Amino acid sequence: MSGLTKKIAEDIVRETSLRLNRNVNIMNMEGIIIAAHDERRVWSVHEGAVEVLKKRSTLAINTSDEEVWVGAQPGVNLPIVFNNEILGVIGITGDPDEMGDIGDLVKMTTELMIRQEFLVSQMEWKQRTKEMIIEQLIKSAPSLEDIHRGLNLLGLQLHPPFTTIVIQIKEQPILNRVFIQKLETCLGNNQAIVGFINVNRVFIALSGHEEEGALNKVKSIYHLMKRLNIVFRMSYSLTFQEIEKFSQSYLDCDITLKISDSDNDLLSFAQIEAKALFFQIDEVITKRFSQRVLKSIDENKAETLNSFFKNNLNLQQTANDLYVHRNTLLYRMNNIIKETGYDPKKFEDALILQVAMWIYNRPDHSSKL
Repeated sequence: MSGLTKKIAEDIVRETSLRLNRNVNIMNMEGIIIAAHDERRVWSVHEGAVEVLKKRSTLAINTSDEEVWVGAQPGVNLPIVFNNEILGVIGITGDPDEMGDIGDLVKMTTELMIRQEFLVSQMEWKQRTKEMIIEQLIKSAPSLEDIHRGLNLLGLQLHPPFTTIVIQIKEQPILNRVFIQKLETCLGNNQAIVGFINVNRVFIALSGHEEEGALNKVKSIYHLMKRLNIVFRMSYSLTFQEIEKFSQSYLDCDITLKISDSDNDLLSFAQIEAKALFFQIDEVITKRFSQRVLKSIDENKAETLNSFFKNNLNLQQTANDLYVHRNTLLYRMNNIIKETGYDPKKFEDALILQVAMWIYNRPDHSSKL
C-alpha cells in the first residue's frame, strides 16, 4: 500500500468519531489534514502531525502547547503504521491526561481498518487480473503473452491437461467475491482460474487434471453449489492439451447449456457432442433436412417422438411418461410412420428422426414446422 487515500481516511474518521464521540483527524505524509470530524479543518496543515512524522513517535499536545503547533488542538497524535511503514498520522482531540489508552486503541483500530482495506484491494486486483486472463483464454486468437504475464503477476501456472467449466447462475444468495473464494477453495492448490464473464456466468479454467480427476473436481463444485443453495446449470468440456483450445472448449460448454434439457443442471459436452454437430451446420441446410423428414408434424407427434427417444425407444416407459395407454402410443406411432415414412422403432429410421427432432427443438428455431 503506497499511501493513505482520502476515502480510507474519511472511513476511519467516520467510524472512530462515532464510537468515541470525539473529533478525529487524519493527516497525510505532508502533515495536511485530509479527513476530519470538523470538516472546516480539512486541507489545513497540522504542525503536530509534521512533528510526529519527523520523530516517528506519538506527540501529546496540551492546552498550553497550542501556539507552538500551528493548526493543532489539544489531543494526542499518533503515527499510522502498516507493514512497518508510516502512512500518516491520526489525531484525537481532547485532554491528553484524560485519554488513557484511547489513543492506542484508536491507532490499533485504524491500522486494522487499513489492513482490511489493503486485503480487499489486493483481492480485487487479483480478481481483475484473473478476469483479464479469462478474457484472453476465450478469444479465438488469444494473446499468450498477456496470459503468461497475468499468470506471472499472480504467481500461478496452468498445466495441461485442461478442462473448461461454465456455470450459468439463476439465483445466488451470496456475494460474488465470497462465491469466487469458495469455488477457489473447493478447487484448491492454485490449479484453476475462476471468474465471472458476465453478471450471471462463471468461467473456470481447470488445469493439471486428467479426465477422472477433472470429473471429481466438477462433482465437488456441483455439491458445493447445492450446499450454497445456488440455482444454476453447469457444463464442462472434454479435456484438452493446448491452452489455445480454451476458446473452443468454452463454445462447447456454451452450446451444451443451450441445446440440453433445461431440467438438467449438470451437463458434459461429451453427452451432447453428436447432437452439437448438427447445430454447427448451416441453419438453412439443417432446417431443410428437418422439414423434409418431419413434414408438417404437429406438437402432439413431436412430444411423442421426444419422449420415445428420451426413454431409449422403450414403448412402455414412453407410455408411462406421456400418461397414455400403450395402445394409444402405438396409434400415435403408426400416424408418425404414415406422416413421415420413417418408423421410430427401427434403428436407422430412429436415427434420422432423432436428428430431425434435435433440429426441430433447437432454441433458435424460428418457427415450429
